[in-house]
Amino acid sequence: MRIATYMKDQQCYVGVVSEDGLTVQTLDVAPETAEQGVLGLIEAYGDQARIAKLAHATAVPLSSVQLLAPIPRPRRNIFCVGRNYHAHAKELSGSVFKANNTDAAAWPIVFTKVPETVIAHGDDVILPTGVTEQVDYEAELAIVIGKGGKNISKADAMSHVWGYTIVNDVTARDVQMRHQQWDLGKSFDTFCPMGPWLITADSFNATDTRVRCWVNDELRQEGQTRDLIFDLPTLIETCSRGISLYPGDIIATGTPAGVGMGFTPPRYLKSGDRVRIQIDGIGTLENAFR
Repeated sequence: MRIATYMKDQQCYVGVVSEDGLTVQTLDVAPETAEQGVLGLIEAYGDQARIAKLAHATAVPLSSVQLLAPIPRPRRNIFCVGRNYHAHAKELSGSVFKANNTDAAAWPIVFTKVPETVIAHGDDVILPTGVTEQVDYEAELAIVIGKGGKNISKADAMSHVWGYTIVNDVTARDVQMRHQQWDLGKSFDTFCPMGPWLITADSFNATDTRVRCWVNDELRQEGQTRDLIFDLPTLIETCSRGISLYPGDIIATGTPAGVGMGFTPPRYLKSGDRVRIQIDGIGTLENAFR
């Protein structure tokens, strides 16, 4: 089941997207639930089978609505994982991050992006002129937690997953390097496009899917989630060590090789560029940079 959050006639809704991605069936939920998107559904209903029964019989064209991010305003910062594909870790091994690459399999690198970074499919990413000159793209699969917990074991981790979506972990490389800690370079407003919708965990095999990214129709990134250094259960276990995860929490799982920083010379984004990310089985997230 694919669930979208969207606006129609100046009102927020959540609905079930058809298999062909052309229509959406509105879910019969309270307005305050719909305004929170998928987060509201998880908190109010939890079980996906219950949610499916709330769909109206009449479907409306997806082209007639304005998509929002599946979770328009996350409860708190988004958990993100750095250098989690073998080829991506290799492409950055000669960069400023080389000191961190001595033992890539020791622990995942985890940082966060603030909630204000989140925008929807089709929204513009705003380049902070005068603040950064090295804006980069990172195509990523994101986990959405459905059942909270702390000190979650790898064996139990996947039972805590409600669904998945796509994010672009947009990064200001010069700011990231300047501060060494990554949060500032990752957290400019609009720096986390998310969408176009969420797919529920029972409808998607996240452990073996393809992640691709195009910049202005040039394929830059292509990777398989089976090539992750740290698999999804390990990431959930790591993020929950001594930290309570809550329903609706988001974990971005890392990006494949092919980021702009990895080229010689680097190929950073400029105003007018378009970045399109596709994950097989989920859909396509596309945003322009202005």
